[in-house]
Amino acid sequence: MRDVIDLIGRIFLSAIFIFEAWDTIWYFEKTRDTMTNYGLDSNQDAFLYGAIFLLTTGGLMVLTGYRATFGSLLLLCYWLPVTFIVHDFWNAPKEQLRLESILFMKDMAIIGGLLMLMGKGSGRYSIKKVLATTRV
Repeated sequence: MRDVIDLIGRIFLSAIFIFEAWDTIWYFEKTRDTMTNYGLDSNQDAFLYGAIFLLTTGGLMVLTGYRATFGSLLLLCYWLPVTFIVHDFWNAPKEQLRLESILFMKDMAIIGGLLMLMGKGSGRYSIKKVLATTRV
């Protein structure tokens, strides 16, 4: 039962990153405008392509369980700075303080999930385990 829960957890955890990658690709220009609003004016294309790479690669690695620790590290390289840039509730106006603090804590919970995955591993139902037990 624990292995099934690990698999379901990986599916749910990876879904937000894969969706974020798709959303960044689909709304590339809007994402660029949003970056400008947050003060990220230089090297926007490099940041966007880097974000798409980290989100897609890390999300698929977590989903499949293949090198899930490395995939989690890739996702943390994206998610941690974005959390502090986008959801800086300490700088938010009073009317947005509550929402930004909730979104910040949600992102912290996702970071905690990635750290747990890094520490625990991907579990029995993963591509890594299939490849390790397959005889060639």
